[in-house]
Amino acid sequence: MAQDNLHALGRLGVALALGLLIGLERGWESRELPEGARSAGLRTFAIISLLGAVIAVLAPDATVLLAAGFIAMAAPVALGYWRESQDRHIGITTEITALLTFALGALAGRGELVAASSAAVVVALLLGFKPELHHLVARIEREELLATLRLLLISVVILPILPNRGYGPWHAIDPYRLWWLVVLVAGISYLGYFGIKLLGRERGIPLSGLLGGMVSSTAVSVNFSRLAVEKSGSRDLLACGIVIASATMFPRMLAMAAVVAPDLAVSLIAPMLAAGAVAFALAAWQLWRGSNQDLGAHQQLDPRNPFNLRFAIEFGLLLAAIMVMARGFRAWLGSGGLVAVGAISGLADVDAITVSVGSMFHAGQTGIVAAQGAILAAAAVNTVVKAVLTAAIGGLRMGLYVAVPLLAALAAGAAAWWLC
Repeated sequence: MAQDNLHALGRLGVALALGLLIGLERGWESRELPEGARSAGLRTFAIISLLGAVIAVLAPDATVLLAAGFIAMAAPVALGYWRESQDRHIGITTEITALLTFALGALAGRGELVAASSAAVVVALLLGFKPELHHLVARIEREELLATLRLLLISVVILPILPNRGYGPWHAIDPYRLWWLVVLVAGISYLGYFGIKLLGRERGIPLSGLLGGMVSSTAVSVNFSRLAVEKSGSRDLLACGIVIASATMFPRMLAMAAVVAPDLAVSLIAPMLAAGAVAFALAAWQLWRGSNQDLGAHQQLDPRNPFNLRFAIEFGLLLAAIMVMARGFRAWLGSGGLVAVGAISGLADVDAITVSVGSMFHAGQTGIVAAQGAILAAAAVNTVVKAVLTAAIGGLRMGLYVAVPLLAALAAGAAAWWLC
């Protein structure tokens, strides 16, 4: 009996605390109003939350009683709002928050303490960041809002319902994986747009390249090359962003290998870090060189479309064709050509070959030399592919601006592998 009372007191205490938290924010918001003019504050919200918890504790299985209590509390809240709205235009945020506080108190009374507490903190944050949120909404343009909704549509709605299995020749076409790459390309384009808009092109492009390279440096290369066609004056800076994204690929592959096969990752440290370091160093030099130029002579980088789904789908179709070709060569070469398979896989992706070869090595299905060769071949081919894609989409000058540091990085990685 005493144990049950202790549990009940704990639930009531949590409910009281989250009511005080929300009431503190509401009380601070209306602190300038005279006494008696505040609709609800610190004490009121604490009592509302405690009321919901008491009803839930007294009748844990009586949903009807809990609903009746909610309606009984909602009636005076609605009446008070109606009376105040007759004299002046007021919002309904406090009233809705009061109803939610009752529900959160009842949730705590039912024993869902973590969910109730987490939701209360989120509610307090949403209420407290009112000026910042209103300012954000005021700055969003219609095209940006629609782009956000489209991105959510293809990622949250469409992606989960696609089958995650192979179709077509050699079962090479996986609809889920291909659409995931489409979402990835579109998402990087979306993040790059806002990164450039919020941070400015001098900081936005390198940062977008760094963040995008943690996911897919190939997607960054495609998007930045496409953007360079629209804004040729910023071609050099966009090329620098591609080099940064490509440099990020090397430590990313090393981290993935370390997860599945730590011993294999140790043997890859020297070539991967050498290649990444040289690429980062040359990208920093390109960025410093660009900062000393007359930026006023360049066109202002102002991307017009934050979400280019058509281009992302075209890239997905190209990737599907490359996957079919890679699977075909893999079937022809057999299991003995692991290095060749790595090189072919590098045409489309480096993550899959890194994880699969690492798993094979960890299971004792291949030796360390073959595993090293497959992963390094994939990295080398993928790096060359990015330079070729950049030249094909963004032009020869941009391609050279990307190819030179990337080839230097590959040379450094090859030398480190040879020496070690």
